[in-house]
Order: sequence, then structure tokens, then C-alpha cells
Amino acid sequence: MSLTSGTRLCSYGKYCVGVLIALQMSLGEAATQTRKIVIDCDPGIDDAMAIVLALQYSGFEIVGISTMFGNASVDQATRNALTVVELSGRPIPVYKGAPKPRRIAPAPPPDFVHGKDGLGNTNHPPPKNAPQSKSAAQFLVDSARSLPGQITLVAVGRLTNLADAIRLDSRFTSNIREVILMGGAFHTPGNVSPVAEANIAGDPDAADIVLTAPWKVTMLALNTTTKVKLSDEILLRIRDQSDRYGRFIWRITRFYMDFHKNVNHVEGGFYVHDPSAIMFLIDPDLFTIRKGPVRVVTDGIAVGETIMPAYDYQLELPPWRGRPAVTTATDVDVKRFLETFESVMKRK
Repeated sequence: MSLTSGTRLCSYGKYCVGVLIALQMSLGEAATQTRKIVIDCDPGIDDAMAIVLALQYSGFEIVGISTMFGNASVDQATRNALTVVELSGRPIPVYKGAPKPRRIAPAPPPDFVHGKDGLGNTNHPPPKNAPQSKSAAQFLVDSARSLPGQITLVAVGRLTNLADAIRLDSRFTSNIREVILMGGAFHTPGNVSPVAEANIAGDPDAADIVLTAPWKVTMLALNTTTKVKLSDEILLRIRDQSDRYGRFIWRITRFYMDFHKNVNHVEGGFYVHDPSAIMFLIDPDLFTIRKGPVRVVTDGIAVGETIMPAYDYQLELPPWRGRPAVTTATDVDVKRFLETFESVMKRK
């Protein structure tokens, strides 16, 4: 295995347009079996967008949604997940999970990023439904047992629930088809420290457990997600053409757009973090990938940093020796990503 060579999977070419993408995806969905997914999240504006994106894609069956602390408290995150499910009109169960990290002191919710309510201070009315009585970790274990080899976990928050499920059931990892997660930063600045990304730094012990477990994991990290910016031009088209979700997405993204412009000084839109994990499942050919073992720094000044060996000989260094390979995205076809994203979000 060479860790220094990336793999560009494929490209439709520069003449690919949204109509052709929509046609190709429709044919692909018809030809393949619906993929069963569980979304583990901490809504959060971009988490809510990821859920909506998954709801809009007909190739997915959302078995359930599990929540945890992060962009909001676990109680608020659970209410926000229930709000999105109510908007969908689908009977998707929501399970409340971890209220805090495994060991480190919990950080306060970043309300300057997502608002005090986690949805851009849009103050939605309380959801009519309640979360299920079963814990998120137990739900993950039970769903994997009942559907062995069929569940894809899409984790777009801290990885505490996944680590708790591994602790509950030694066969949990072997029962899961694969894990797609948004988190980490490779050779790019972090967003909560110079080296660390929020989802990983929020519970580094859980992240290291998940990334060194014996299962198939793909990471969408900041080095890829910060290459894609969602503009108001696209969001306006989604607002006006998606009857069910368009105005909801427009409203919750106003606060997020202001944060990116006024605090992060990002021009031309906001970064598409959590939806990138869903986009990888929709079309992995959008991304360039590399593989190698990943470890997480769990203490000290670099806590939360994700490290993959740069050279083959480093595979024999003790922290990485014998660890399973993780797939990481290193680049993305931005044009095709945005065309596909918009096409899926506008579906009736």
C-alpha cells in the first residue's frame, strides 16, 4: 500500500450539467438496492442540512437518527432532530445519546456558530413527538444486530455514541456495513485549535476508539469540506424550488452564513461540512481518496489532532503498527459536488 498516492475515482468531464447528473443518479438509484443508514448527529445547522439531504435522496432508507451533545446540548440537539423529522412527515425514530464526552471536560455549545437553539435562532416550536426511550448506543447495537452487515453509520458529530456502542457489544463493529464520518483535519488548520476539528476534539478518546476499531471507516475532514462553499445563489434556488424543505434551509442558514462571513471571514458562502458525509454516500466518485491508519491525540496541546502516516515506513511506528486502514478524502470535484447537492435538495 502506498500512502503517498491519491486516487481520483472518475469524472464526468467539464460538460456535465445538473440535468445529466439528476438523470444518472436516478438510473443508479433504480439499479441498486436502497441503502439502510443511521445518522448520528448533534443538530446543528449543517447536521440538519445533512439530514434533509439524506431525506431527499431516494436511494436511502433512514432506519433512525441518534443524537448527542456538540453543536447544542443533547436535549436541544434531540429536539432539533425531531423538528426535521416532523418536517419530513416520515415515521423516523430519534434516540437521545451521550450528554458529554467520555473523559475530557465538555466544551460549551458553540452558540456563536449555530445559535442558542442550534438552528440559527429560528426558534421553532417544540416538536410534537418525543425521542424513543432506548438510548442511542443501545439503538445502534440493536439495529446492527437485527440487520447485520446492512447498516451504514453516517456520523456527523462527536463519536461518543459509536464508542459507547463498541463498549456495549464486542460484535458491533462486525455487524456494521461501514462508517462514513465528518471529522478531523489533515495537513490543514483545525477549527477549534490550530490542529483540531470540533467533532474529533469534542471527544478525542471516543474518536481514537472508533478510528482504530476493526471496521470500514471513511473520513470527510476539513481539508476537503473547506474546499466547498454553499452560496446564497444556490440556497435561493433551493428555497424557491423545494416545497417541503426550501424555506427551512434558507431560514436556518442565515445565522450560519453571517458567522462564516463576519467571524471566519469566508467570502462566497459557507463550508459544507456535515452534508459532505452524505454526499460521499450519494456519489463517492466526487472525491479523491487515500488510505492509512489514523490515530487521535488524546492529551496535551494538540488534543484532537488526527494523524495519518505520511510514508510507508511510518506504518511500523508503534502508534500505527497493525492498525486498520481508514479511507480519507483528500480532494473533491467542487463543481460536480454543488451541482449534485442542488439537484438532490430540489427534488419534489
